[in-house]
Amino acid sequence: MNIIELTTQLIIFLFPLAFSPGPGNIFFAANGARFGFYSTWPANIGYHAATLIVMTAVGLGFGFLLNKISYFFEVIRYLGAGYIFYLSWLLYRAGASKEIVDAKPAGFWDGVILLLLNPKAYLIMVVLSSQFLSESRPNHEWLTIYVAAMFTLNNFIAFIVWIAAGDRLMALLKYDRSARVINKFFGIALALIAVWMLFL
Repeated sequence: MNIIELTTQLIIFLFPLAFSPGPGNIFFAANGARFGFYSTWPANIGYHAATLIVMTAVGLGFGFLLNKISYFFEVIRYLGAGYIFYLSWLLYRAGASKEIVDAKPAGFWDGVILLLLNPKAYLIMVVLSSQFLSESRPNHEWLTIYVAAMFTLNNFIAFIVWIAAGDRLMALLKYDRSARVINKFFGIALALIAVWMLFL
């Protein structure tokens, strides 16, 4: 398989997964709505730096180890769902833009933690590794880095789209009633995703 065929197959595989609603997408859309497009960059960079590192590790054999540790996905699922519930509660209780003065947008380490506690991300990484990476292939290490970079870039673009959509809602946040409705919507959406995570 040449690089063009591999890239095409990766895009076909990854595109719907990255753009479908998930913990990361909803979280970043909500942050874009509350704090604006550029305020999400630290968390976005943290999330995708962690994505690149973890995907590379999975591709180089860590994924095999994860499959051997039977309780790993269970622990991540419950921790991740708990963390998402916590974020959804904070968002659900948030008010209008005048309250944002006292609030802080998510930072670099918030993005890292969100990735590390996202069971959907691990499942995709393990499947991606099993489908596209094999230690018997020549240049396995470089291929792993390429697949990890494509996966990260695809996610990054998807998050930008979700953040931009959230940012468009920001104009409504100057009105207290609209702000509370939007924040409650995102809070409920995150809570539903947390419930979904429990039944993955």
